[in-house]
Amino acid sequence: MNFVEELRWRGLLHDIMPDTEEYLLKNKTTGYIGFDPTADSLHIGGLVPIILLRHFQIAGHSPIALVGGATGMVGDPSGKSDERNLLDEATLNKNVAGIKAQLERFINFNDGSENEAQLVNNYDWMKEISIIEFIRDTGKHITVNYMMAKESVKKRLSSESSVGMSFTEFTYQLFQGYDFYHLYKEKNCVLQMGGSDQWGNITTGTELVRRKARGKAYAITCPLITKADGTKFGKSTDGNIWLDAKRTSPYKYYQYWLNTSDVDAEKYIKIFTFLDQETIEALIATHKEAPHQRLLQKKIGEEVTIMTHGQEAYDNAIKASNILFGKSTADDIKALDEQTFLDVFEGVPMSEISRAQITEGIDIVDAFSNTGFLKSNGEVRRALKENSISVNKEKVTDTFKVATKDLIADKFVLLQRGKKTYFLLKITE
Repeated sequence: MNFVEELRWRGLLHDIMPDTEEYLLKNKTTGYIGFDPTADSLHIGGLVPIILLRHFQIAGHSPIALVGGATGMVGDPSGKSDERNLLDEATLNKNVAGIKAQLERFINFNDGSENEAQLVNNYDWMKEISIIEFIRDTGKHITVNYMMAKESVKKRLSSESSVGMSFTEFTYQLFQGYDFYHLYKEKNCVLQMGGSDQWGNITTGTELVRRKARGKAYAITCPLITKADGTKFGKSTDGNIWLDAKRTSPYKYYQYWLNTSDVDAEKYIKIFTFLDQETIEALIATHKEAPHQRLLQKKIGEEVTIMTHGQEAYDNAIKASNILFGKSTADDIKALDEQTFLDVFEGVPMSEISRAQITEGIDIVDAFSNTGFLKSNGEVRRALKENSISVNKEKVTDTFKVATKDLIADKFVLLQRGKKTYFLLKITE
């Protein structure tokens, strides 16, 4: 399999060092990508390098995922206008552990194959090197002129909003370059990949391999993913879309992909799924015939949600999605966990009642009028006569009482008038 050609048709190739494609076609190769442990979870922007490593492994090569426990203490200036806060060792260790657990969902580690993936943490080798040793044995190989010429450095130094660049940040590329050199020496790793904003750091590594080890190393970058409307990919109104289900529920994760524009969906189906070219082209053609059915968006949502969270989480996300469109039962709603339930009914008005009240049972008229959902008892009774009152998506009559048996996640009751007007009762102790 031609790994570079695979990236090219999928829109995943930005920069490539000369001779890299030819080398990969002729040699089973070890290559790596670094992951920055600024949080204990990656967000969906981090999916792209993960997918690069997975394609690399599928093509028969050996991937290394490097988690930057050491470089995370320094801070990468690439693509940033200000210096970020540095993390303490305990926080970094927690973040490294979280990212390692996520990577293992996507890439095959310890499966006994010849090209099983490896996880490494650059803190394991950086912690043994003294500052004198690093300056003497590594720093002398890269000139300040070379480092100043990097785009990430020039942008920071020329930025009007910048307060300058600290020596700490300036040396980041040298630390990352040393990682490449170390992996080249210890694991015969000759390729580094990453986002296009990492080109300067990556090529510093290839240069260090050339000057310090008298070797030849290669580089590939992928484009930074953007959205057609100009808004930032991987962001919602609530902030980042995370790979951690505790930060972004599988329902919200699925919804993010489902709400992708048609223009972006044609791009994302190639980037974020492993469907083959023939299948993708057929999906795009079918989608164009009936774009209102959102075939591409649904397929992307299915593939990526299963890949990230598993089949069961995807199935539950579909059930949750159907709740708002009248295709669900009270049992479906009661099966939702609290976070997914709140995600589905985000923004719906809410009133609190005590657990004692619901234990005794609340008359349906009181439940709708005394909580502020409908204006008066008369309005509730008229709605009941019209058969437009529901509790947990099931029609009820004027004899119904809201009781403990109706609780969702032991905490909520969903009231509804008509098809689209919702109200929540939240139980307090």
